[in-house]
Formats: sequence, structure tokens, C-alpha cells
Amino acid sequence: MPKAKSSSKKTVDNKKRLILLDAHAIIHRAYHALPEFATASGEPTGALYGLSAMLIKIIEDLKPEYIVACFDLPEPTHRHEAYEAYKAGRAKTDEALVGQLERAKDLFRAWGIPIYSCPGFEADDIIGTIAEETREMKDLEVIIASGDMDTMQLVEGKRVQVFTLKRGLNDTILYDEKKVIERFGFGPLLLPDFKGLRGDPSDNIIGVKGIGEKTATTLITTFGSLDKIYKALKKGKTEWDKAGLTDRMANLLIDNQEEANFSKTLAEIRRDAPVNFKLPDPWQKCLDFNKLQDFFVSLEFRTMPERVKKILGINPTSVRNANSAGLTRASGAPTPDRIAVADSSATTRPEPSPESNPEPSDAKELALALWVIDSNLTDPSWEDVLKFTKAKTPEEAREIIYKELEKREVKKVFEEIEKPLIPIVEKMNVHGVKIDRKMLSELSSTYHRRLSELEKSIWKDAEGEFNINSPKQLGEVIFVKLGLAGSRQKKTPTGSLSTKESELEKLKDKHPIINNILEYRELQKLLSTYIDSIPKLLDKDSRLHSRFIPAGTTTGRMASIDPNLQNIPIKSSLGQAIRHAFVAPEGFTMLSLDYSQIELRIAAILSKDKKLMDIFKKGKDVHTGVAAQVFGVSEEEVTKEMRRKAKVINFGVLFGMGVSALKVNLGCERKEAQEFYNNYFETFKELSQYLDHVKAETERTGFTETMFGRRRYFAGIKSPLPFIRAAAERMAINAPIQGTEADIVKMSLIRIEEYLRKNNLENKAVPLLVVHDELVYEVKESLVKELAEKFKEIMEEAIPKELALGVPIVAEASYGSSWGNMKTV
Repeated sequence: MPKAKSSSKKTVDNKKRLILLDAHAIIHRAYHALPEFATASGEPTGALYGLSAMLIKIIEDLKPEYIVACFDLPEPTHRHEAYEAYKAGRAKTDEALVGQLERAKDLFRAWGIPIYSCPGFEADDIIGTIAEETREMKDLEVIIASGDMDTMQLVEGKRVQVFTLKRGLNDTILYDEKKVIERFGFGPLLLPDFKGLRGDPSDNIIGVKGIGEKTATTLITTFGSLDKIYKALKKGKTEWDKAGLTDRMANLLIDNQEEANFSKTLAEIRRDAPVNFKLPDPWQKCLDFNKLQDFFVSLEFRTMPERVKKILGINPTSVRNANSAGLTRASGAPTPDRIAVADSSATTRPEPSPESNPEPSDAKELALALWVIDSNLTDPSWEDVLKFTKAKTPEEAREIIYKELEKREVKKVFEEIEKPLIPIVEKMNVHGVKIDRKMLSELSSTYHRRLSELEKSIWKDAEGEFNINSPKQLGEVIFVKLGLAGSRQKKTPTGSLSTKESELEKLKDKHPIINNILEYRELQKLLSTYIDSIPKLLDKDSRLHSRFIPAGTTTGRMASIDPNLQNIPIKSSLGQAIRHAFVAPEGFTMLSLDYSQIELRIAAILSKDKKLMDIFKKGKDVHTGVAAQVFGVSEEEVTKEMRRKAKVINFGVLFGMGVSALKVNLGCERKEAQEFYNNYFETFKELSQYLDHVKAETERTGFTETMFGRRRYFAGIKSPLPFIRAAAERMAINAPIQGTEADIVKMSLIRIEEYLRKNNLENKAVPLLVVHDELVYEVKESLVKELAEKFKEIMEEAIPKELALGVPIVAEASYGSSWGNMKTV
């Protein structure tokens, strides 16, 4: 069935729309459809994010005038009183979801959306009652938004429709009466009769045991309601034959008539709940934008305010004056009723208008300082500065920001690393990098041909055509048709076996189709993200101006967008080929300087581990040196496999890798992984003690620090939820190491620029790219070797000798006509 796209238009006779939100159903669906999102403090937010996204989608697609939210209450309902086992099979609601169900009410209050709930009745009953009470409002169209199919019994022509989720949160469909009949083969009013026959395992409604969906559908399409079915059955075998019933099946129905009627009663949505419903004011008048924005900020939903502005048509510069535009809650919302509660309380607080608080000339600088204060606020805006400082003037905001820099002891990081970087990054963004259009065009043709070949090969292996990009269809082919599921194959939140790349990697040796699918996905991503999209972004001189963001990550590293040049895959030849299209103009050469194993060197310095430091001091290959230590052999005896295992754990420990992850990455049994893990940390004891110290200190102080004083805060380190706490611990282990690397790269960029400025070489060597620990420059051909040596020297002296503790910092320089075709200096 088609998605509900055309539904965004008003009906022909301009009826107004009332949306009735089945809040619990939507929140439950969002919780299970999205990853385990959480704030920095560890508050779970996935369901709230999904609810917010769904609400915005409903407004965009359906263009309603009125919105009402209906909630279940925790106490038993009239169905529990009639049937103690109602919904008895349901698992206890996750603790992470319970809190979000309550917080959802705060979200609705910020929107100014009335909340209805009623003791003894479910949200469905509230919705059914409101749908019934609005029957006489001839100019009103009611749309029930739900993730639950039960509400379809309320559909009535086009007066009452159901907007429901087919899969995930984006695949939606709008059911009117015609579509319900197309879906089930009978009308909405017969859905309770259908459940009376087949039951509903999710609600523990028993129905008639032995009657499945197919038989129940046949009975209803042949005879109609339960009453009509039983009247027909009592007439004898002639009537049974109409529905193709055996004697045994007919007798089963007759013997269980009471169960069928009782199950129907449980399945029927009540339309007589004691609800004193009043049509609210249009939702735009009830919305308190500032309160909603504060709510989103508290949940760290950075993009949501912009999405709300879009549907409201608010100019970003006038957001602070939103209330004066008539967007605060108006009077006339429903008053609380003694039995049914309609809660639409929304308060406002005065906010400074943009006229009294204009964006100052140093807004970017203050936003950058805010990120240094708390790197969880990535790429902040002037608006973020105002919200953080609660300042009424730019002067007040500036004073508060600088005091906070001093208080958190990070002013030096801002003044000496981040602030001097601002003009350099702007220079990079404006200058851009030259792209060979012809090369990308040829690459596009080659990759599209290969994509077509892979598609045919995959279909051949699958013995039939299907949509390779559909996880559902792909899963059916791999796991059902070909039976390739592994014993520990992960599932999606909806219970389907996952077709994520990490899961398919586990099946590579089971069937040739898997390697073809992985290559197909890689090619498709390279084409859509880089090869086919970059030409559209080039200026008249064929230069690409990606936006580099100094405050783009929580770790301190620089980020890149439009496109993200830091994510071009280089492990495969397919991804590496893209770099050949990044070229130097005539008379210039591309110069790349890349730190060698910088994070491992930093780990050795920070931990002061003598054995690890010694490997670097003697100029040995770190992975071979570690393998020799852990396996107790000479370096000459280290095999390729030993070195591979050492490399896995060397990089793994930097990211808090545990035994389970090590087992997967080594491709061995848990026992072997445990032994290797133990041997590693027994060998490098100071490193082990350092990592334990970082976790303990982060739990005590709430933050980590780099060698140069950059802080990163981890509120989740004290979360009562184990998965949040564990994730915070893993990130905390890596933060001082990766953060120190980020500091070093940024300081090198600053010092190289200072050198160029002092020697009047700014137009002869221009920074193009920063990709993690690699700097790429466009350099005059005649100066490339001279500047390569000088830049290398600057980078290797980024850590003062007294801090480096004798561990050499090594940078490698290479140059060439393109980023993908370079030779070592």
C-alpha cells in the first residue's frame, strides 16, 4: 500500500483536522525502533526522540489544526476487572522506558498539547470516546495516530481515519474505510469479531483455540459478525460448507461460543469513557516555542528546534521573539475534569528579543569557547551561548563564558589552541581543494557498471530478483531462503535478524552472496556520498569547499561536513581511488604529513609504561615489539599472525576493548582471547594501572583531561543503567589519548601557519585538509621538499621534550600530483 503522502493536503470541502495521539503506542514503537539514545548524564532518550520526530512528521504530513494526546494509566482497567489475565503475557516495561513515558507528558505540555487519561480506561477507549463525541462536528476530520492496529476498528469512512506505522518510524500509511477493507477483507466494525475468533496473543485474548487468521477471515467475509456466524452455524452442515468448514472446526466454534463473544468484548474499544472533551485551540496558538526549545536542549536534541522552526515558518533570527508572534499558549484549552484529566498546562518565561541581544562580532569565538567549556555541545551557535549563559546582553554572555573558562581551568586550551585556529580554518574552507572532474566521471561510470554486475550476481545467487537495499527482503533471502544465519546472529529491535555490515561480516565464508552484498554496499555508499555528489558541490574553478569545524567532535578532533572528507574509506582500493581525484593545480604539489602511531605513543607517555616506552625509544615496530613481549619470543620469531593479534589489542585497549570484543576481532575462542588479554596487561602493568586510574578519576571528578588540559565531561559515568555507564567508561579511557592527539594536530597547524607567515610563504603553501592525524597542504613545486622537512620538524616538536619523556613523536611526509598518488619525501 502507498505511503500517506498526499494526505498532507486538506480535504476537498476544507474540513479541519483533529489528531488523536495514541501516546503509549507511539512511544513504545519509538523505543523499540531506535538505538539506546541517552544524554551525557545517562538519561535514556530514544523513545522521546522518536516521539518528537513522529509528532513533527504528523504535523508536516497531515497539517492538523488540533492535536490531543491520550495516555494509558498504570492502574488496572475495566478489561482487567472482567478478565484477570488480560495482557498477562506482556513483559515488564523496561525501566529506561518507564521514565520516558512520564517525560513525554512534559514534551506535550511544551507543545501545548492537551493530555487526556481516565482511570479504568485505556488510551484506545479515550480515543474512541473522543471520536464518538466529535461526530456532530461536521466540519471536523479525525485522524488517530498510533502504532497499534487495534484503533482501526474506529475508522469511519473518511471522517475517522488511522495514521499508523508500517515499519520503523518513517514508513507510514493512512487508513480510511476503503483501505481497511483492502487490508482485512472486511470493514472496521468487524475487527472486534475477528479478534473474538482468532484472539490476540499480545493482549492475551484467547479467542477460539484452533482458529487462525485465515479461517477467521473466511468466516467473517462469508457470514459477517459473530452473531451472524453462530446463527449460520446452528443451521447445520449446509451453512458450514459455504465457509469450507470441517465438522471438527464447526463443532470447535460452537463449543467455544462463549469464549469467542467474551474475546470480542475485550477487543472492542469503548466509546463511552467519562471524558469531558473540549476541542482545544489550534496547536500553533498553544505552542510555547521557548519552553519546547528548552526541553529539547535538556534532552540534547540539537536538531529538533530547527525542525520545529521549519514547520512554524519561524526565521532563526527571530526565535527569541517567538512568543510575541503569538506562539505562546492561549487561553481556552480544556480545563481539568474531575474524572477525565485534560492537562495542557504550559507556562512561559520572558526571553530577550533578538533586537536587544544581537549576535556580536565575536559570536563564533564565544561559541567556540562554549565548546571548550563542555565539548558535549558540538559546533554550538550563538543561540547556544545565550541558552548556556542565560545572558540578556552580549557583554554579559562574554563575561560569563570567560569566567567559566577560568573556573574549569581550560582558558589556556581556548587561548593557545582553539582561538588561533579560527582564521586558519576559515582560510582552508575558503580556499578549498581542486578536484579532477573527469576522473570522478570515469570512476562513476566504472563503479556504476560494477554495481550493475554485482546486482545481477546477487540475484543469481538468490535465485530471484529482490530489492537489495531493503533490509527486510535481504534478510529473507539470506536467513530464510539461503539459511545462512549464524548461531549468535544479532537481531533488530523488531526481532528480525540484522543485515548490518558487522553482522554480514560474520557470514563471509558461508556463501559468495555475502561478499557481493558487502561490495555492493561499499560501492553504493562511495557513489552516493562522494563520487556522484562531489561534482555538484564544485565552484567554477573545480574546487571543493568542504566545511571544517574545529568544534565538531566531543574529543577535540576537527570535523568535516559537506562532504565529510574524513570518512573516505582508504582500507580498500575502491575507496582509495577517490583520493586520486583530489589534485594540485598547475605549479603546485600536494604535501601530506601524517603522524606515525601517534595515539600509541601518547598512551605510552601518559601511562609511563616502561616497556611500551622502551619499544618506541628504540625505534622498533610497536606491534612486533608488543607481540614479542606478550608471546615471550624474540622479535625475529614474531609471526605475521602474532603481529596481527598484537595490533588488534594495541588499538583495542585505546578504546576500552573488553574480552568479548577482543574475541570477535581476533576471530578466536573466548578462552584464547582471555589468556591474550591477561598476558597483555600483565606485561604492560603501568598501562593497565593507568587505564584503571582514568576510569576511577573520571567517576570521581566527572571529566577527563588531555596532556594540555582539554577536558571532556562524562555525566553518564555515574548512570544507574549499566550500558550507559559502560559506554562512558570506554569513552573515558580513550578521551585523554585521542584528545591529546587532537591538541597536537591543532598546535602543529597553528605553528606551521606561524612559520609561513614569518617567512612570507602564506601564498606558496596553503592548508587544504585535516583528516584525523594527517595534514594536507597545497605547496609550490619548487618548495615542496624544503617545506616538507620544516613541517615535519614542527610536527615532531609539538610535544615539549620534558613532556614526551624520551618517546619520539614521528611524522611522515609524502608528496605528489594528487592525494592518492604520493611518494615519501
